Amino acid sequence: MKHRLVILGGGESGVGAAVLGIVKGFDVFLSDSGSIGAAYAEVLQKYGVACEQGGHTEALILNADEVVKSPGIPDSAPLVKKLREAGIPVISEVELAARYTSAKLVCVTGSNGKTTTTSLIYHILKRAGLSVGLGGNIGKSFALQVATENFACYVLELSSFQLDGMYRFKADVAVLLNITPDHLDRYGYRLENYARSKLRIAQNMDEKSCLIYCADDEVTVKYLAETNVRAQLLAFSQKQQVEQGAWLNNNKLTAMYRNNSFEMLLEELSLKGKHNLYNSMAASIAGLVLKIKKEHIRNSLMSFDGIEHRLEPVLSVGGILFINDSKATNINSTWYALESMTSPTIWIVGGVDKGNNYGELLELVKQKVKAIVCLGVDNRKIHAAFEGVVSGIVDTRSAEEAVKVAYRLGKKGDTVLLSPACASFDLFQNYEDRGEQFKRAIRYL
Repeated sequence: MKHRLVILGGGESGVGAAVLGIVKGFDVFLSDSGSIGAAYAEVLQKYGVACEQGGHTEALILNADEVVKSPGIPDSAPLVKKLREAGIPVISEVELAARYTSAKLVCVTGSNGKTTTTSLIYHILKRAGLSVGLGGNIGKSFALQVATENFACYVLELSSFQLDGMYRFKADVAVLLNITPDHLDRYGYRLENYARSKLRIAQNMDEKSCLIYCADDEVTVKYLAETNVRAQLLAFSQKQQVEQGAWLNNNKLTAMYRNNSFEMLLEELSLKGKHNLYNSMAASIAGLVLKIKKEHIRNSLMSFDGIEHRLEPVLSVGGILFINDSKATNINSTWYALESMTSPTIWIVGGVDKGNNYGELLELVKQKVKAIVCLGVDNRKIHAAFEGVVSGIVDTRSAEEAVKVAYRLGKKGDTVLLSPACASFDLFQNYEDRGEQFKRAIRYL
């Protein structure tokens, strides 16, 4: 009998896993509790994937040999619990895809900066002429690429949810940028659970592999010390010189791997700000490990444009600059955004709170923020944290309303920063939708 592979979720990762299953000759069934988008439905039809939408038929799922679960479905979902009770393995799309490629795997995780760093490493390898794919939590599904293309290397952004469903997966080069409270609602509101999830990136790595990590991040250092990691450890730091890795040498980024060193003036880096310096450090170490020529690393770090929805300048209207940082879905991301502001700021914040401690932003808000515009269904925690700290807090329920209110509150020389510190699912489909609606509203001012 054919191996029965059931996919839960008909988004990017689910459809990619289904196509890979068909290519490998499995009996594939895909089930989505919501609706499957037209473009994905077309792909499923093209490959002859049996599927359902609008609900799960348990009899067609509990007969699986193996299940690939969308990262958006929590382990606490009743159907997932039933699968586990029945002893049916539940894995992630990335775990499935890795079985069917011998390509080198460069994997990036962390609470903040992972999309930028993943994109930057991909940019370095692409400019160096490597055969390289971009996937995981970004770009095209890793499984779809393994099914339909043949890259020599993949750069993968991995979320904690993807790592939770990975067991035999082995990274050749892994980057752990930082660990700060995020998604704690999925981890029993315990940072330890979330940290252990992030460190799964190092499982199965051996002495030939390299784990690149931030020596300035106390949580990472603490949990790394408690974890048995066989990989070579390469640190990056803005506070101290390290033996192998990257550090700050006056006004230069300096990186070293074995006897191969690399130096670059900070002013030459295209990405500005402390947080982006960490991302550039991690990427430059990865470049050295992968034996990329120094001129390719340098040119790539100088030419990289950044990513959409991450501190993205949109437009200046009436002398007021609007910045789209919709990708900032946790406190730490927003901390970096506020820290980089150099003019009086009207801050647009709010959405689905993931256990946020707004107290961590209090000093920055006092220094930088002149008014707060809440963009969410329930803004009580934001009011409680900042009433009396800024002169005005206004509630809004759409991107259009938030932009109009922020524009009214601003004057020439101010900045309007959308950096929500929250998930987007109360008013928007996802952070991209929130960012796009924000940008559209600015253009209609």
